Order: sequence, then C-alpha cells, then structure tokens
Amino acid sequence: MLTALDGVYGDRKDALSVAGRTASYEELLGAARAVAADVAGAPAFAVTATASLETVAAAVGGLLAGVPFVPLPPDAGPAEREHILRDSGAALIDVDFDRRSSGSAGPGAAPGAAPEDPALVLYTSGTTGAPKGVVLTGAAIAADLDALAEAWQWSAEDTLVHGLPLFHVHGLVLGVLGALRSGSRLVHTGRPTPQAYAEAGGSLYFGVPTVWSRIAADAPAAEALGGARLLVSGSAALPAPVFRDLERLTGLRPVERYGMTETLITVSGRAGGEVRPGTVGTPLPGIRTRIAAEPGAEIGELQLTGPTLFSGYLGRPEATAAAYTQDGWFRTGDIAAVDPADGVHRIVGRASIDMIKSGGYRIGAGEIENALLDHPRVTEAAVVGVPDADLGQRIVAFVVAEGVTGAELTEFVAAHLSVHKRPREVRFVAAVPRNAMGKPQKKLLLTGEFGPQAG
Repeated sequence: MLTALDGVYGDRKDALSVAGRTASYEELLGAARAVAADVAGAPAFAVTATASLETVAAAVGGLLAGVPFVPLPPDAGPAEREHILRDSGAALIDVDFDRRSSGSAGPGAAPGAAPEDPALVLYTSGTTGAPKGVVLTGAAIAADLDALAEAWQWSAEDTLVHGLPLFHVHGLVLGVLGALRSGSRLVHTGRPTPQAYAEAGGSLYFGVPTVWSRIAADAPAAEALGGARLLVSGSAALPAPVFRDLERLTGLRPVERYGMTETLITVSGRAGGEVRPGTVGTPLPGIRTRIAAEPGAEIGELQLTGPTLFSGYLGRPEATAAAYTQDGWFRTGDIAAVDPADGVHRIVGRASIDMIKSGGYRIGAGEIENALLDHPRVTEAAVVGVPDADLGQRIVAFVVAEGVTGAELTEFVAAHLSVHKRPREVRFVAAVPRNAMGKPQKKLLLTGEFGPQAG
C-alpha cells in the first residue's frame, strides 16, 4: 500500500521531515520494521501520536505487521487514555526511531496483512458518549488515497506540507500515508504556524480553517505560498472571507473537501477545476451520495456509500447498525445541499446542532455564519438554535467582534440573506471554542462551559 517504501521512487534522503527531523525512506522502513517486530501477534498497539518520526514509524510498522495501530491524542486526559486502551485492547508502546531492523519483509509482505484486515482504529471525539473506535481497513485507506491522488493530481513530484495532528484522518491518513503512497516528499512543520508554512517551499498544502485564517492574516506568509500548486482545506467549513483573502494573496483558490473518520474523504473539489467558496466539490470516484430531505426542502441529511467506509465501530455492533439506513447507506449526520446543475455539494452543518427549525423554516447555521463573517468587524462567528415557545427555535449568534452592535449585525444579515435567517439574539464572546481540528464546539457555548462572555 505504501508505494514509496516499495522502492518505486528510490531512496530520497529527505523523503520526510517532521518537526525539523529528516529521514529517508530506508531509515523509515528500518524503524518501522523494528516496530513491526515488537508488535507482531498483538491484537492492537497504541502510541502517543505526537508530531514525530516515531509516530510515522508506528503507523508504517503496524501495516508491516498486520496489527491495528491506535494513535493516542497527546493531550488526552488519563480517563480518555484509559478508555481507549481498555476498549481497543491495545498495548501502549514506546518507539525509538533510531532503532533499526534489518528484516527483509516489505510493506505488503507480513502474514495476515490482507487488504480487508483492520489497519487503524481511530477514536471519535466522544461528543455523544464515550469515544468509539472506528475501524479502518487497508483497502478503504488505499481506495481513498488513490481517489484523492486523482482528484488533486497528487504525485511524486509534489512536496506536501502540513502541521496537522497525527491522530486524525486529515493529518495521519492523508498527511502521512497519502504522501507515502503517492511518493511525494512530506514536510510536517510541527506546529502549523504561518511562518513554518511559508518557509517550507511546498507544492501542496493541507490545513484546517484555523490555520488558513492565521495565514490569511499574515500577508507575507500567505504571499510566500503563491508558488504552490494546490491549497486544501478540510475538517470544518472554510469561511468565505478567508477563502477570498487567500485567493487575493496567493493567487490560488483553496480546494475544500468533506469526510468523516467513519468514511474517510468522500467529496472534494478538483485541482484545475472550478472552485467556489462554501462548497466541497463532488463525490470521489466510487462514492455515491444522496440527500435525505423532507418534501419541498432543499437541505437534508447527507447519506453515502462507497469503498472508503469503515468496517464498523469496534465492539459495538448495535452502534454500527444504527449508523446505516435500512438500505445500506451511511448516515453522516451532516446537513447538506447539492446543486442540481453540477452536483457540487455544500455542507450546512451537523443535524444535531446546525439545522435550525425556526418559524416553519429549515435554516442552516453555516449560511448565517458566513454572512456574519463578511462583516468587517467580525472575526469569528458560531450560530445555533435555542428553544423558543413561539418560533420553535430562535437563531442565536455568538460572535467575536469590536466596534459593532448586535442590532447592526442582525440588520447586516437580514440585508444579505432572507429576513427569516437573521439572528434574533447576538451574544459577544472573547473567542469561539474549537477542538484540535478547528471545529467550533457549539455545545460549550450553549451550556456556558466556555467561560465568560466578552464585555
């Protein structure tokens, strides 16, 4: 599965650089073989997934041994770590990258490492209960990476740059295994700072909206990315103002993509294709999508099927079954719309919190958030629906802004969108809480667990 390690692209001395440490394919393979020898025969193994060569060696070593790799978030608390280790049955190991194995087994030669065997177990965020282990097979990962290579024209000629966590799909599967499958050079910046991205000299860059907004706010850093071929944003919606700033400063229109831990990446914009802000493109080869909407509604739950889907939640057959419709389509829980003219998808948000039913209308929070972010005084926005005796739900906007009133923002939205989409209440906060991938944590705003509001 890892084409670069099969020797197809030779042995680049600087094949990968992680947080300032550089290694060749040969050195990576040697360290990975040592990991494979340590974990052979185990049901699963875990590593604290820091941004390091050790984490990369662990991921490759698991593939060599045919043993599922469980990456542990470095910032996980004791309870979360204990739950993941107990639930997965994984032994926590330490990896010494400088340790080398002279074993001759190649990336696909380990007994039992069949394509349909579990390769990774990634744990969900646990927002609706204890984190669940998502089992991903080698076949699903390979299918996804090949589809993305086609969509993004990703090849061994590229240098991929990112600074994303190595315990998520974006950073680990796309950002590490994708580079090893395509043969592209990998530069992981450690921390994803604008300066680090600017100095990396890449042709292909991955980032989440938080990263891109910081780069867009640093004009010299953004302009340094003008020599790149493609900028990719994911894990959350890229605000339209950030999209426009990046285009102005780099000359590139960022490509957005959509996916989940359970599905990998399923919908994406294309390199060289038309890219519109606020959209995530069209389904990748082999993926079929549909919108489960109420009669007359333009938006509804996105459901999909294809070869990139997970094989189930570890040890939770009932949860796995509940994730699918009766006719076998995966329920994403995300609300989306599809342009009937060209099939381009737009993600509105999570059904549980971003679909607002107010005054008989079904309203997507993301549309209102983008309208608010178009106001020059607003730097962050998160929109939710709260119970209302008259409307069913009323639209409440949490914003980070200076020099503007709530009434002015309400009028601004009403002038840009339909009047029924205007916020009925604007609450000013010091910041919008986000997780490690930059996704707003709206439930914290609703419960008041995120500290005081801005004065």
